[in-house]
Amino acid sequence: MKNCYKIKNESIKFVEKYLQSFSPSGNENEGQKIWMDYVNHYVEKMDIDLYGTAIGIINPDSPYKLIIEAHVDEISWYVNYITEDGLIYVSRNGGSDHIIAPSKKVIIHTKTGKTISGIFGWPAIHTRKSSEEKYPNVYNIFVDVGVSSRKEVRELGIHVGCIITYPNNFFIMNHNFFVSKSLDNKIGGFIIAEVTKLLVEHNINLKYGLYIVNSVQEEVGLKGAKMIAQSIKPHIVIVTDVTHHTSTPMIDKKIEGDIQCGSGPVIGYAPSIKENIRELIINTANEQNIKFQRLSLSRYTGTDLDVFAYSNKGVLSSLISIPLKYMHTTVEMVHKKDVEMGISLMFETLKSINDHHDKLFY
Repeated sequence: MKNCYKIKNESIKFVEKYLQSFSPSGNENEGQKIWMDYVNHYVEKMDIDLYGTAIGIINPDSPYKLIIEAHVDEISWYVNYITEDGLIYVSRNGGSDHIIAPSKKVIIHTKTGKTISGIFGWPAIHTRKSSEEKYPNVYNIFVDVGVSSRKEVRELGIHVGCIITYPNNFFIMNHNFFVSKSLDNKIGGFIIAEVTKLLVEHNINLKYGLYIVNSVQEEVGLKGAKMIAQSIKPHIVIVTDVTHHTSTPMIDKKIEGDIQCGSGPVIGYAPSIKENIRELIINTANEQNIKFQRLSLSRYTGTDLDVFAYSNKGVLSSLISIPLKYMHTTVEMVHKKDVEMGISLMFETLKSINDHHDKLFY
């Protein structure tokens, strides 16, 4: 691998702070501010739209527009119902997994900015007699905040509609794996931020306008990308997100493909992914000796690319994904080498597009 990027300590500090921030779908401000403060040092212009999607721009006066994109929002819960006894039942905000909830510590975010600690309670195994209550589901999991009445819950500032998040901390496992909540997809936000930094540090003279986009509300329907596609009207988009590592139990490789953490970023195949951009990325990887994997995504990629590709009159779009273990849990895992190779591949791809800009922009 030629001159592969290596993550430095200052970047580790950024990604740790970013991952541990809260940015649930619809309330991404805390995480977005950390990301913007970091990226702002390397762009000519910074903007944010009505719903909170952040955009850093290099060469904003160019008529040619290329977006590199990730999403900042993470899955969470809403307060849905408060019982007379002060227990809180929840509804999903994004694809939150009810199976992992029992015994988890949570943070409830109130209107005043004050946060309240709670836990997802779960009765002892020998007390659950009813067959339908043996396993957690979205209708029987509940949060306990240590009070005994609805009145006391309300006095804490908690009401229906408050957002509930997990407070788990980032750590590095066995020197190789980043472990954290919200790696889906703050690791993508980290990648595009580091790519921006590299472009500036290497004095790359871009012949197109580069829009570094950190979108909101991906987890609830790709909503931020829908809005930003209409306002920027890009010619080319490269989305970075996560995809499933498929060697863990209960995953069928015949269905999900053969994707391994540590074997490089993943290049996707789908009708929405334009062949010329994908092949440019693959050629760049081969020229730079960057390992990569391939994944067939059939009709939909399940990422923001699905709305970018078919926006306006159509956008040349491609996808670079990072293999992830245990998606939508509090212990998501990505391999450090995949992140480093993903940054290198994105950086080198933008340089390749720069060299062939006259053939790609229309």
